[in-house]
Amino acid sequence: MNHIFSAIDFQAIKNNPNFKEDSVREVIILPLLTSLGYREDNIERSKTLRHPFLKVGSKKRPINLIPDYVLKVNQSYAWVLEAKKPTENIYEGDSVEQVYSYASHPEIRSNYFALCNGLEFSLFKTLDTSTPILYFSLDEITYSWQELTQYLAPDRFQVGKSFSYQSHSPISRKTFDYSSRPLLEPIEVKKQQAKRHFGVHGYFTKQAWNVVAEYIKNFSQPGDVILDPFGGSGVTAIEALMNNRKAISIDINPLAIFLVNSLISPVDFDDLSQAFERVKLAYQEREPQTKEEITKALNTYPYPEGLKLPKGSDVATVEQLFSNKQLARLSLLKHLIKQELNENVRESLLLVFSSTINKYNLTFHYTRSAAGGDSSVFRYYRYRIAHEPGEMPLIKIFETKFKKLVAAKQEMEFYLNKKTIDNATIVKGTATDLSFIENESVDYIYTDPPYGKKIPYLDLSIMWNAWLDLEVTEKDYQLEAIEGGTIQKSKQEYNQLIAQSIREMYRVLKFERWLSFVFAHKDPEFWHLILDTAESCGFEYVGAVPQKNGQTSFKKRQNPFTVLSGQLIINFRKVRSPKAVMKANLGMDITEIVMQTVEGIIAKNDGATLEQINDELIIKGLELGFLDLLAKEYSDLTPILLDNFDYEEKTELYTIKKDSKFKSKIDVKLRIKYYLISYLRRMERDNKSSSFDDIVFNILPLLKNGTTPENQTILSVLEDIAQRVGDDNWRLKQEGQLSLF
Repeated sequence: MNHIFSAIDFQAIKNNPNFKEDSVREVIILPLLTSLGYREDNIERSKTLRHPFLKVGSKKRPINLIPDYVLKVNQSYAWVLEAKKPTENIYEGDSVEQVYSYASHPEIRSNYFALCNGLEFSLFKTLDTSTPILYFSLDEITYSWQELTQYLAPDRFQVGKSFSYQSHSPISRKTFDYSSRPLLEPIEVKKQQAKRHFGVHGYFTKQAWNVVAEYIKNFSQPGDVILDPFGGSGVTAIEALMNNRKAISIDINPLAIFLVNSLISPVDFDDLSQAFERVKLAYQEREPQTKEEITKALNTYPYPEGLKLPKGSDVATVEQLFSNKQLARLSLLKHLIKQELNENVRESLLLVFSSTINKYNLTFHYTRSAAGGDSSVFRYYRYRIAHEPGEMPLIKIFETKFKKLVAAKQEMEFYLNKKTIDNATIVKGTATDLSFIENESVDYIYTDPPYGKKIPYLDLSIMWNAWLDLEVTEKDYQLEAIEGGTIQKSKQEYNQLIAQSIREMYRVLKFERWLSFVFAHKDPEFWHLILDTAESCGFEYVGAVPQKNGQTSFKKRQNPFTVLSGQLIINFRKVRSPKAVMKANLGMDITEIVMQTVEGIIAKNDGATLEQINDELIIKGLELGFLDLLAKEYSDLTPILLDNFDYEEKTELYTIKKDSKFKSKIDVKLRIKYYLISYLRRMERDNKSSSFDDIVFNILPLLKNGTTPENQTILSVLEDIAQRVGDDNWRLKQEGQLSLF
């Protein structure tokens, strides 16, 4: 059933503020109901229901409830469906309670109710509203279609029937072609909108969860195996599990393994809350206050002693990162947690404890905001004692972090529970040795490897690994893929480790499947290491996508070709006859390469910002081996851009000069599209209409720098981007229509 929404760009819906409830009803819900088998006489819209209990005002006027849709089968109400805008939460909260009140109303009394926000669909049983019985992204409706019809199709509402459900239709899976997946456009980052990744526990680098999720959904199907051999805090693994995949996450750092395992482990929330209250009460009764009590606690409860910190630290050993009072109180709190018998509950509370340590040590640097700040390892990448360490009460931090953990686990509960936890394989190990994974058994790899000297993960995790009694061996340090660190690895050693990890990724990945490799390195040499190693293994390079992770830094603006404003996501495909990337002929004038690249990105985006131009040039320079020349000759692109292109200050876009031609060879349909959009926008601003003859007359002269297109070719492109007004006038489609319909 993937044809229902095949013409809809869900990414565009996410980024379109004008796509609200009415759009959800017209564009999403009506085709969905029709496909389920509902006719007009089955659908009752905006039925007015009188609230059975509540009245308002002195005259006790009744309150009316108005559900968007009530679906009927055999003249009885079967289920209720409510439309919400894309930003609304349809998994839990007020919206769910609202629709429950409709479904449970005496006039309706349906067994099911559902919500749709244009991006997701959730189905609840009226008898249990705690979690949905079905919840999926609409861009993957194919994989949930069989379950959806078995719940909601008109012929399913019969007394005494029981059903056995299958997650995926074998027929629909054939429509997904792994080998021809498109590269994604840059995705808007939504870091703080997932409780499972934000606020539970700090880590050195975290990929944006929604970017990872979109890549997983684009390159794999539900039920597939997703691998991240540099797993870190587990964003790839968790998003794979949250999207009905199986996950393998590997990391050399025992802290990373502990974080992921304890976060995803299923718990009974009543048991967890009771354990928290036990620990909290016992701690408050025994908290060391006086000097004597602190000394006694230090002599009673174990804490890290004598573990050396890396060079460059302000102090020599782990215990010196804490005051005696902090050591005493932390050691007591840990002791109380360790008394809990339920393993998953105990590990969950230890995760809260570990997160608490981040704010309860002498390296915690507060920002000017009341609650802001971080340990020095996250801010300065070294153990630096703060001039004025914070003094928040330990139990208050612990309580706040506990609430964050509960919120995260509740958010994940539908997809991560006792029935599904076996889909997760979290392994302490090295990306250079994936021998426990069979050849050609993985469906997709998304990974963000360490980058040279930037972050020595094991060195900077000593404080947490020490408190959690997690062992780090000499072999771990030898296998860690970094440059420098405690054992001072050379650049060559680092390169060898990364190369070996790529070879292992190739071995375990299935043919016609994809590897997405996050690149955030400043050294072009590292790009060529990745590309050359991947090609030598048999990977085919398909393309790199610039992916922003925040605002452009001053350093980036000053050094456009040596500092990345975000990162590149490099995409490879494992094929049997890979094509190698050809290097540019360096005898070619560098200016010609720049002009070709700039005109290409302007044509593609209908105008381009300096950032977009820089990113495109970085990709081309890296791919074709001329980035070093680019950096030398064009430390500042602004003069050449202003000389050759128009610049609009309001939009910050560079465009082709008015009534000018492209100087380089651009695909004819791309040139047509660019000139059509430019011309029609100009006509809109002047409140003028344009006939097809007017359009051809104005843009045809600009297209004569290659093969001159026929009118029919211009018309076919025009029909994609514009709509008829009257008999023969044309105007651009409204914002969002270009990609939605």
